[in-house]
Amino acid sequence: MWQPYLNGFKAYLQLERSMSGNTIEAYLRDIGKLVQYLEIQQLATSPENITLDLLQDFIKWIGELGLDIRSQARLISGIKAFYKYLLMEDIITSDPTELLETPRLNRKIPEVLNYHEIQQMTAAIDHSTPHGLRNRAIIETLYACGLRVTELINLRITNLYLDIGFIKVLGKNDKERLVPIGEEAIKHIGFYVEGVRQHLKIKKDSENILFLNRRGGKLSRVMVFYVIKDLVKLAGIEKNVSPHTFRHSFATHLIEGGADLKAVQDMLGHESITTTEIYTHIDTGYLKETVLNFHPRNVAMRGKGTVDG
Repeated sequence: MWQPYLNGFKAYLQLERSMSGNTIEAYLRDIGKLVQYLEIQQLATSPENITLDLLQDFIKWIGELGLDIRSQARLISGIKAFYKYLLMEDIITSDPTELLETPRLNRKIPEVLNYHEIQQMTAAIDHSTPHGLRNRAIIETLYACGLRVTELINLRITNLYLDIGFIKVLGKNDKERLVPIGEEAIKHIGFYVEGVRQHLKIKKDSENILFLNRRGGKLSRVMVFYVIKDLVKLAGIEKNVSPHTFRHSFATHLIEGGADLKAVQDMLGHESITTTEIYTHIDTGYLKETVLNFHPRNVAMRGKGTVDG
């Protein structure tokens, strides 16, 4: 339904606008996100039937998914260019993007860390100390899986399926979901469990909790906030960073890299799954493939063989 229009738009950008291949691909990816949204919402709508209300719903949805304001602004710019082309070719008679507002860049919004800043934070950790090993595992897990802080502190050892690269997360309203976890996070969880956790005197009711304080009890939300605030200061990063920043960064980096929007939505917590489906659920493959192909940690490891820190 959309492909003939996209083919024409691509030819227009190549021949009449003389744009570079990378710029053209970026435009097409942005429009592709809109097409994915229509498929997710089960809206069989052609380009000429798109309305302003539908576009506004899309921008709101992708913002809630985690895409930052600057990326949203670029996305809207690509969609606007596409509809200007359709108008110029007389495929449409009115432009639904004419009144579509670009998000204000000066609006107070949740921060997103770039990949270099995440590396700065992990480099600032003292790995020679027990709490340093734990904090590295916490940072890697937050970034690898896009967890909420409550999900992190409630993460259970029996919900780690590291042999197949997944963890099971208990989210809002007790909804369970499977999330792929990359090799770097798995490695640092192993360092923490073997080097720190198994030597703690663990308190009753915390035996199955993965991340513990030095007294063997469950971490509090506030403690995780303090850990991250201290690391941000040590790394010299001048942003308002919280545990939720890693969730936004996880989503933004995957989407910016070209990941499937439905996969990102599922990983952020929109799907229920039962314990017994861990090895058989048919949808886990595309989630894992998304993380392996588009998460910066995995891309870096493929490029360098390993990630230092």
